[in-house]
Amino acid sequence: MRFEGKVGVFSGASSGMGYLCSECFVREGGSVVMADINEATLGDAVARVNALRPGSAVGVVCDVRQYEQVRRVCDRAVEAFGRIDVVSSFAGGAETRMLNRQIREYFGHEGPWEFPDVPIEVFDWSIDVNLKGQFYFAHAALGQMRAQHSGVIVLIGSITGEEGCETNVAYSTSKSGAMNGLCKSLARVGAHYGVRCVSVAPGPVLTRAAMANMKTLEGRAADPQEIVDLVLYVASEQGAFINGVNILIDGGRNAGRTM
Repeated sequence: MRFEGKVGVFSGASSGMGYLCSECFVREGGSVVMADINEATLGDAVARVNALRPGSAVGVVCDVRQYEQVRRVCDRAVEAFGRIDVVSSFAGGAETRMLNRQIREYFGHEGPWEFPDVPIEVFDWSIDVNLKGQFYFAHAALGQMRAQHSGVIVLIGSITGEEGCETNVAYSTSKSGAMNGLCKSLARVGAHYGVRCVSVAPGPVLTRAAMANMKTLEGRAADPQEIVDLVLYVASEQGAFINGVNILIDGGRNAGRTM
């Protein structure tokens, strides 16, 4: 029961690791505000979490690219539960996968597509969701965390930020130096108020079957639970001395690139 009496705010919470993190947080005694852009799937996800403990979850429809909507999520957490102890934005994805249909329609054929030919709006979408969305949640939550003199911001990075990617340039940019700089900066800001910030950067994760094709030294992709376990560890008192760092959880993929 590491999170008894604690409140978590998670985006991308109707599916994947965002949902799993919400469920595990409640199983460990906490309450959650679950945010997602998909209203239909969010309602079902919130119902499933509330089935574990009635009243433990609240859902808020949110496009993480819109600051006022992010602000509303954090305000709802305070309204419903009185505080914000953990915030993490799982919403995101690589642009050429997430916007594949739009790109195919633009070019009139399947890829590969080269960076200077892809419409800039595709990259704007990726930076807005993968970087600015996390920036927005940190900004919106820090006021409450400052007032209560406690809290943890867990950023979600990616091995792609270490490797680079010629097809998903904006995703790689969002998950690399920008994320690392945001993590360190928020740790410095939060240190005045008892607030920590940690970035967790997964390698391939079996949220999609195709991830199994990405090589690691372990010879497999991660189970989503392994990533969520690390997020919850650094967010808990067990991880209280971890601050201002990016933690790769990639099965040795990054090390393997140098072999």
